[in-house]
Amino acid sequence: MLANLITSEIDPSAGPVLELGPGTGVFTEALLARGVCERDLTLVEYADNFANMLRRRFPTARVVCADAARLDAPDLPEGVLFGSAISGLPLLNMSPKTAMAILTGVLSRLRDGGALYQFTYGVRCPVPHRLLDRFGFKATLHGQVLRNFPPARVYKIVRRKPLYCSVASR
Repeated sequence: MLANLITSEIDPSAGPVLELGPGTGVFTEALLARGVCERDLTLVEYADNFANMLRRRFPTARVVCADAARLDAPDLPEGVLFGSAISGLPLLNMSPKTAMAILTGVLSRLRDGGALYQFTYGVRCPVPHRLLDRFGFKATLHGQVLRNFPPARVYKIVRRKPLYCSVASR
């Protein structure tokens, strides 16, 4: 149910999709079930053993063994803007500095209108509101899976649209 929720707004028209911390590939399978092409997936996994297993399971996906807090890794496609991203990373267990490095890295690689879907077992967004505000992000509760153990929540995180003032020239 969690995999269905976190991928519910992603379909083949989303273009390339970035997945952080895919682990064994449960969310990856849900993306494929939604019709996303395997070759449109970039999976960023820190653990070598999981990355190798993901390469075998999803041979046409781009699997990058790297730290998600450093999305300038050479194996990531240069200049590609992703339509969306999903994250299974435990942001609550990370320092605020690491969490913000991940968020800024991901959101800088999303095209306009793109979103990061982040799940948590916490009762609120895993990124404090003061940090979201400081960096110009907005998080909304996308949904929750109470039948999951422990219960899980998915947040949709986007860049806030800038406020523009229009001044008529005289």
